[in-house]
Formats: sequence, C-alpha cells, structure tokens
Amino acid sequence: MRFMYIVTSSQPPRPPTPALMDAMGKLADRELKAGRMIDNGGLMPLVTGAQVRITDGKLAVIDGPFVEAKEVIGGYAIIEHRTKEEAVAAAVEFMQLHKDHMPGWEGTCEVRAFATMGEDGACQVDARVSA
Repeated sequence: MRFMYIVTSSQPPRPPTPALMDAMGKLADRELKAGRMIDNGGLMPLVTGAQVRITDGKLAVIDGPFVEAKEVIGGYAIIEHRTKEEAVAAAVEFMQLHKDHMPGWEGTCEVRAFATMGEDGACQVDARVSA
C-alpha cells in the first residue's frame, strides 16, 4: 500500500543542515534498498512556482510567491508500507532526524494513503488504512 509523506512548515524556509542531509540520505538509501521508497524530493521556494485556480468558474494562473500561504510544503516521499501504523512509525523516524539535526525547526509530516480503484472502477479505501 502506498503512502505519501508531505512535509510542511510555517516557519520561514531555511536549508537543511549538512548533518540532516546526511541522515536523510542514509534513511532514503536504506528505504530504496529495501524496496519501500518509490520517490522523494525537496521542493523549491514558492517564488519559483505557480498556482492554477478555478474561482467562480474561471481559470487563473498565479505566479509565486503566494501571500496567503501559511504553511509551505518543503518536500515529499512516496513509500510502500504494509499498514498505516508502519507508515506512521517511519514518519516518526524521519521527523526525529529533523529534531536531532535542526534544533528549533518546527514542521509536520502528513501521512496520506493513496486511493485505489476497485474492480468496479470506484475509489476504495484499503481496510488497513481506515482501521
């Protein structure tokens, strides 16, 4: 079952310390070798992005930065785990690296399961996620 980890922070962006980069690299290498990590990456600052919105039935493209952003997504990972509990435990390990190597940093790692399609074409939730 695939999960996405979405890392956000409401603090002004700052680059990870070399120690954190090293620790995250070792963790990512372990997860890749175990066949659990499918993809991961850090995201560039909001100024480099754009939003495509629909408001009142009209499409609009807004270039970054986005004034209303209260939390910024700094990175993501897509990981394969057997259960939600296993996915949460891995997210705790990942966030512990931040606590250990970037004192004072505050953020969130949201753990979200990917939706799957049933044989009837309907979106379904895996029982291992909703339990």
